[in-house]
Amino acid sequence: MVVHSAAERVLAGLDPEQRSAVTAPAGPVCILAGAGTGKTRAVTSRIAHRALTGDISARHVLAVTFTARAAAEMRARLTGLGVAGVQARTFHAAALRQVRYFAPRLLEGRAMPELLDSKVRVVTLAAAKVGLRADRAAARDLAGEIEWAKSSLVEPGEYVVAAAKALRETPYEPAKVAEVFAAYERLKRGNGVIDFEDMLRAAVWGIEEHADVAEQVRGQYRHLVVDEYQDVNPLQQRLLDAWLGGRDDLTVVGDASQTIYSFTGATSSYLVDFPRRYRSATVVRLVRDYRSTPQVVGLANAVISQARGAEARLRLELHGQRPPGPEPELRIFTDEPAEANAVAARCRALIDGGTPAREIAVLFRTNAQSEAYEKALTEAAVPYVVQGAERFFERPEVRQAMIALRAATRSIPGETPLPAAVVEGLAAVGWAPDAPPAGGAARERWEALAALVQLAEEYAATPEVVPIGEAVAIERPVTLSDFNEELARRATQQHVPTVEGVTLASLHSAKGLEWDAVFLVGLAEGTLPTTYAKTPEQVEEERRLLYVGITRAREWLWLSYAAARSPGGRARRPSRFLPQLDRSGGGERAGAGAARRTERRRPQVVSCRICGATLLAGADRKLGRCPTCPSDLDEELYERLREWRQRVAGAQKVPAYVVFTDATLTALAERKPGRTEELIAIAGIGPRKLGLYGDTVLALVAGAGVDEVCPQKSFEI
Repeated sequence: MVVHSAAERVLAGLDPEQRSAVTAPAGPVCILAGAGTGKTRAVTSRIAHRALTGDISARHVLAVTFTARAAAEMRARLTGLGVAGVQARTFHAAALRQVRYFAPRLLEGRAMPELLDSKVRVVTLAAAKVGLRADRAAARDLAGEIEWAKSSLVEPGEYVVAAAKALRETPYEPAKVAEVFAAYERLKRGNGVIDFEDMLRAAVWGIEEHADVAEQVRGQYRHLVVDEYQDVNPLQQRLLDAWLGGRDDLTVVGDASQTIYSFTGATSSYLVDFPRRYRSATVVRLVRDYRSTPQVVGLANAVISQARGAEARLRLELHGQRPPGPEPELRIFTDEPAEANAVAARCRALIDGGTPAREIAVLFRTNAQSEAYEKALTEAAVPYVVQGAERFFERPEVRQAMIALRAATRSIPGETPLPAAVVEGLAAVGWAPDAPPAGGAARERWEALAALVQLAEEYAATPEVVPIGEAVAIERPVTLSDFNEELARRATQQHVPTVEGVTLASLHSAKGLEWDAVFLVGLAEGTLPTTYAKTPEQVEEERRLLYVGITRAREWLWLSYAAARSPGGRARRPSRFLPQLDRSGGGERAGAGAARRTERRRPQVVSCRICGATLLAGADRKLGRCPTCPSDLDEELYERLREWRQRVAGAQKVPAYVVFTDATLTALAERKPGRTEELIAIAGIGPRKLGLYGDTVLALVAGAGVDEVCPQKSFEI
């Protein structure tokens, strides 16, 4: 009875879909869980319910995640549900534990090899062995390629073909990368060390090649649970298959629309194909979003509804469960500095209005974008924390550049224009003002140094005023020495952030997190999607990045882009992923502040007047409600409007829809506008039709008869 009541308590408060996931029978279960739908609650409740009802023993469960934080949260929730003994670990932690345990048996008494914390040092040596001088950025890119290959079960001799098939953008010629890969493997073996992929392979090898190890592992772990299954790579899937050993008591949780790590080797194909691989699988869809307001959920749905490709087959349409909140805002700025300053000003206003700084995030596509926001937030006295990346002035390439620029003051003539002097000084660290190199880390390095050049251009535009006498002054061009002092000042003023700081993060590093207020910035073509997304699959992953960013917001969401990167720069287009928002909103009031004067038209998202969800389809915006929400149509008014329209169209000898479409008549009969402002707010009624028919329509809505407002010949030409 005690066990039964404890199991019933686990089910209490679950929604119908969560309950279906928790009570699904033993065997393969696939939980498709949209953002904010309570997937962790569902999966931990499933484990707890099965344990408390005696279906399984908690000590025979292995739950694997992708972050130590997620594993710790899972253990804490299970403890709170009264279940102890479940092993909740990351793939790497679980593999390391098993390899260490079985090492004496597998290695015939030899000690387990040392585990590399980072590949970069060994990769640098390997590159030198094959005649490449790789700086830290290039070594990181090479290490990333090696990690991708090993996670994809690709050997050095197979790399060239595999990279071509995967359309990899390699930091060097693929054949050269393969040489570095092979040299890296030789150096590891010679030094008696292994990397994280080797550790996973060792766990696989121990199970696949040693029957006694397989029997012991499978006897211990009889029920497998995998979180974020869309992020599994081929090596991790092979380890999972080894743990299962042909059994099918497997629960996976994932969301194909949040597949954003394909560049690391992760693939959603295992999630997409799960029902085909396990024909008896139970598939449950969690679609009730408890995180975000209906307005945010509606926008997320609109963005992902345009997705194409394999992942789109498992697309989920979320249903917001929270009360309505503020509309998402789309802002357009003349340039990136204006965008950053406006974001900083709004952050300041949110904090002053009571929103904790830790509940605000500014999210961008690449880490190199953070510098403008670090600067703007600092000047606005807003504390911040950079998530998943080093602060701009603490990045190695920026520190090296500052040293090079100080040294350049001894060799570059003082009369050299500042931007040219900075470009010449940066040549000492290998930077050149041409197209950025291939490779993610190398591009980040290039863009960070390019930001210094842009900063120099802005600084040079404000020459120093030097007094030479009473009431007399001259303008002196700024020099490289002046610029170095400015850089030192900026580096000093960017104080160490507190835990209350606004979060600055890339979209990739924001996954799994959430905030009350989210700013999605830099939403322009070339940034999101990045210019390096060339294939349809890569473009779709960029779309999913925006979707992930939108679904981080609980209540307040800002989307913005700058029409130009720098003042007076080349014009850019907004991201193709932004929905066609209603752009009927008015411009700025006269006399607005300088930062707000830089904004262009300020479109607002239209929301359903019944449920609050964001509306993007033209017909839905016209009606002012979702097509699935109940209609409050005044049928008598609708018939009067139709009769009036018929008379007007007949008198003007035009089709009826030229006067007003059926959708507009429906909107009028549902919304029943009582004032001119309410009338013109209905899509399809512009200034011309307002002038022709506005007073008449308002009279009809107020109860006037058709004969009163529309005598038979009043519209004859």
